[in-house]
Amino acid sequence: MQKISQIIFISASITLAACGAKQQDSLAGKKAELDKLQKQQIETADKIKQLQTDIAKLDTSVAKNDIAKLVSTTALTTQNFTHYIDLQGRIDADNISYVTPRLGGGQVKELLVKKGDFVKKGQLLVKLDNAVIKKSYAASKQSLETIKTQLNFAKDIYNRQNNLWKQGIGTEVQLLTAKNNVETLTTQLKASDDNLKTIQEQVDATNVYSDVDGIADEVNVKVGEFFNGQGQIKIVNTQTLKAVVDVPENYSDRVNKNSKLIIVLPDVNKTYNNISVSFLSKTINALNRSFTIEGRLPYDGIVRPNQIAQVKIEDYSAKNTIAVPVNTVGTDEKGKFVYIAIKEGSKLVARKKQITVGELYNDLIEVKAGLNAGDQLITDGYQNLYDGQALKTSDK
Repeated sequence: MQKISQIIFISASITLAACGAKQQDSLAGKKAELDKLQKQQIETADKIKQLQTDIAKLDTSVAKNDIAKLVSTTALTTQNFTHYIDLQGRIDADNISYVTPRLGGGQVKELLVKKGDFVKKGQLLVKLDNAVIKKSYAASKQSLETIKTQLNFAKDIYNRQNNLWKQGIGTEVQLLTAKNNVETLTTQLKASDDNLKTIQEQVDATNVYSDVDGIADEVNVKVGEFFNGQGQIKIVNTQTLKAVVDVPENYSDRVNKNSKLIIVLPDVNKTYNNISVSFLSKTINALNRSFTIEGRLPYDGIVRPNQIAQVKIEDYSAKNTIAVPVNTVGTDEKGKFVYIAIKEGSKLVARKKQITVGELYNDLIEVKAGLNAGDQLITDGYQNLYDGQALKTSDK
């Protein structure tokens, strides 16, 4: 066998030398020739290995002196196999509110919240300077009271004039004038009352309240500064949090509303199993070619928005199937194979088994055909085995 290897190697060397003399001077020609020689080298090595295997099988003198190879085996059992899509996402809150003044900004007169405070819906957070508006309100209210007095007087004049008119005293012009005064002042009173209500709303708007329950996550304003609500106070409701992940579009046919999630938060060592997809976007983001899914989390005080989340999306599962370590699987011209240990008479030998594989996840690959529960899979020492090779295990 060694002489055959040497003869083939010398022959390959002569061939390489002859080919080298015919190489073209151009760079492209040299690359093409190198590629050709490398392929020939691989083919030669494969032939040598195959000849060694064939000789080992046919040479009876070798068989007599064959030393059993030490291997480790594992009895195969059926199991549930699951494939996941592993992606990185983030924690977000369903209810994030930015506090804003209802009718425009103003100078902060009093700040009643600080970062980290828990606030309730309707709680007063900021008082804005309202001195000018209050003066306007006082003037409007005084004007309203004046119009009320004038209207009462005009109504009294009209009633008197109407009584005199019924007695035939006075003129119709006097009666109509008195009536017109009442109507005019009534209209003015309504307009003044509406104006007072508008000013009252402006006064009320200088008090800024929270629209939601939650934590004051950001308070970026101080007394004396101008408050316009542009991201200065953020309230986060941590009672309803969710994991958000962008899924590449090539998985669009494998992820749906029925997909289950495993969400891992490595920073706080928390894992949430069997989380349902609560939202799945119907469009693909044109910038990153992905679609968004969300999964709601149960309340937990240590979970915070913007934390990193490792999201496992279940996209395939099989029950009562066989899965083997992927490193034990080889490839030949017929496809995928593994070696199993079989007792033949008094000897333990290796047998090559062609298999049909399915999904691969982590270090396990699903075997759909070719193996049965109870087969002794060779898990260590499978390198350089051949079909029929004598074996021994560490437990013997």
